[in-house]
Amino acid sequence: MTDTRIRIDRRPFATLGHADHGWLDARHHFSFANYYDPARMNWGAIRVWNDDTIAPQNGFPPHPHRDMEIVTYVRTGAITHQDSMGNTGRTGAGDVQVMSAGSGVRHAEYNLEDVPTTLFQIWIEPRSKGGAPSWGAKPFPKGDRSGRFVTLASGYAEDADALPIRADARVMGATLKAGERVTLDLAEGRHAYLVPAIGRLTIDGEAIAARDGVALTGGSAFEIVAVEDAEIVLVDAE
Repeated sequence: MTDTRIRIDRRPFATLGHADHGWLDARHHFSFANYYDPARMNWGAIRVWNDDTIAPQNGFPPHPHRDMEIVTYVRTGAITHQDSMGNTGRTGAGDVQVMSAGSGVRHAEYNLEDVPTTLFQIWIEPRSKGGAPSWGAKPFPKGDRSGRFVTLASGYAEDADALPIRADARVMGATLKAGERVTLDLAEGRHAYLVPAIGRLTIDGEAIAARDGVALTGGSAFEIVAVEDAEIVLVDAE
């Protein structure tokens, strides 16, 4: 029987949801706030992937979350975090912060820099609800990801160097020079979502532009080739 599943679903940047609030210019890969597309509600446990540009000296005032794993990947600039647990921290370009909202938490995210901050904010559904909230951040030098995927955040104990999340998922990053290639083996039943922060790629020969989203269906391997120098963020989830 022929497998009719779509293995590679490219979602061009121009088709993403868009909201421009002046201080915040946001693109939504999945339905979020006033953007609704029934075909883009989630991809497995991946619920939100926002591509945000935050103006200098602006940000998100305190607001609540619960029962969600929230991963922030800073592309340029920096974001300063404050929360109701008493945590504060500044996360710079290329680094990652994670927050397990658990039973409930309030937090604020500000760009206190003199330049715009760009970031990906990714929400992943937890494997179970409740639990005490937590927050953490960690630098991930881009040189350590040269030519390969490195796990940045993970819900699996064997990924000891990654930031912990409470989901059956991994958040990974890679930097590829033009012409470099890497193979992604995606297990049956998994859901991967990939976005090049910069640079053009091909995936099994299909052209992918910077900031396009790509939903990949598990059960096969994918060859990723950098057409130009590229920085890739990927989530592999149930």
